[in-house]
Parts: sequence; structure tokens; C-alpha cells
Amino acid sequence: MSAEQSAVSLSGIAEGGSQFLTFQLADEQFGIDILKVQEIKGLAHLTQIPNVPPYIKGVMNLRGTVVPVVDLRHRFSMPAATYNQFTVIIIVTVGQRVMGLVVDAVSDVLNVSETDLEQLPDLGGGIDTSFITGMAKSSDRLITLLDIDRLLGNHLAA
Repeated sequence: MSAEQSAVSLSGIAEGGSQFLTFQLADEQFGIDILKVQEIKGLAHLTQIPNVPPYIKGVMNLRGTVVPVVDLRHRFSMPAATYNQFTVIIIVTVGQRVMGLVVDAVSDVLNVSETDLEQLPDLGGGIDTSFITGMAKSSDRLITLLDIDRLLGNHLAA
């Protein structure tokens, strides 16, 4: 990520801090802006759609709205996991669309101040990190903060 991208990303954290819904994928913690989250649903029946990218697990009916559902493990090229009682779908707003994100488990709502936020280190050329706004420090762990609009918007949002 360039210094300019980092400055723009980090400026998205309000002076008093921001809140992120944190969730787990494998042994890693991720966070998304709480203002993007509509609700958290238990795993529901998904209708398969032909010829979509493999990370789109299908669509679900959410109170009359057809919602595409993305498996974030697959989107991040992580090994597949067996869905269990902790697996949930986080319903988010991406641009003008509503989408679902399959995650291993929801953790907590995290308050992130500017002092708890670190820029993503330079990982070298050819690696797309434009969807990562930064790393939040929480105890001895780092939580990857995602820009859900950039992560999913390029492919699915109108």
C-alpha cells in the first residue's frame, strides 16, 4: 500500500475512534466498520447461482430481498472449513447493495482509537492490499481492518 493510500485509509478513523465488528476466519481476527453492518444471521439455506465466482456461495432471501452471500475464507484463499454452530452470515451494506459474509464466528465490537491503529507494512509489489484499512492493536493481537466496499464493491456492487 502506498503512503498516500495509507494516509487516506487511516484518515477514515474518526478522532474519537471508530467501532468495528470483529470476526474470526481460521485463527485470524478481522474487523469491519460497525456502520456497514445491518445484522448477524445464523447460517441459512443458500440458493446456488451458476457461473459466479467460487467465493460467492449463493443467494439468500432476507425478508423479500435476494442477498448475495460471499464466503470470506474462500475470498481470501484460506482453506475451507466445515460450517458449524458458530458460523454466521454478517449482513452488510456495500455501496447501494446488501450482501452477506460467511465467517467462522463473530467475536466482539471493538473500539479503535487512532493510537491503536497501525498502517499495514509494505508487503511488496503485486499484492493487493487496497481493501485493508489498517491493523488494530488489541492486547497482544493484531486485527486486520477491512474496507468492505473495496473488498467486495469492485466485483459486486453497483
